[in-house]
Amino acid sequence: MRHAHVTDLLQTPFKMRVDEQTNQTDAQMLTLKHINKSYGSRTILSDISLSIRKGEIVSILGPSGCGKTTLLNLILGLTQATSGRILFDGEDLTNVPMQKRGFNIVFQDFALFPNLNAYENIVYGLRNNPHASTPEEVNDLIDLLGLKKHLHQRIDELSGGQKQRVAIARTLVLKPRILLLDEPLSALDGLIKESIKERIRQVARQFQLTTLIVTHDPEEALTLSDRVLIINNGQIAQFAEPATIISKPADDFVNDFIISQLVVKRTNILKLFSGPNPQNASTIRAEAGAAL
Repeated sequence: MRHAHVTDLLQTPFKMRVDEQTNQTDAQMLTLKHINKSYGSRTILSDISLSIRKGEIVSILGPSGCGKTTLLNLILGLTQATSGRILFDGEDLTNVPMQKRGFNIVFQDFALFPNLNAYENIVYGLRNNPHASTPEEVNDLIDLLGLKKHLHQRIDELSGGQKQRVAIARTLVLKPRILLLDEPLSALDGLIKESIKERIRQVARQFQLTTLIVTHDPEEALTLSDRVLIINNGQIAQFAEPATIISKPADDFVNDFIISQLVVKRTNILKLFSGPNPQNASTIRAEAGAAL
């Protein structure tokens, strides 16, 4: 039997994303123009220019130290660009403080309050902004993220995937204009990771919410995103749809960083299921399912 090529492995989910994206408005919600960021003589980001559409999921991908987290912080407003402009729906946000931008972030460590249960964490932000969501909207969000049966559990009683969903819900009740996720899957494994990826896709589709995700994992970026922004040494190496990156990597760095990792992962998976004692897929799913 012919083993699937890397492109084949991504073909079905990519077709689904393209079909969804054709129904989206072409409105350019977020635009970066010639963004530069330096600390003294050290350049972190150089001439970053791009536009991101309404409802689009974009992953910012690159090796450690490439500047992807700095870019996320610039968009959020945690730090200021050395030069360049940040526009949202035509409004210049370059010098607008973080609290007035209306962008929210889910941090890598979830940043949940351990002394509050899941529900209290979800609605915590409504204390200062009680009209952001109605009780019905909060309940709809809880249902969408599959959290109803976990609402009265303490944070230390939740799995990693459940904590991630609580953190996402807490952010969404405030109705952010853009959702930022910093390494949202890095602490998760197996089917839990796949479950969270699907929840992120559901949220982006249902709320037409532009979503930016920082990750170092090519597989995560390519299977979750409408487009992927690859950064190398503070510059854009490629910004394109997953299928384009796979079939037409922009340069040797993209080819080595993306394709090589995927080929290694594919080889390891094939070995796992084709060895003398292949793992049973249904058993693996059953073991992981309880933690979803």
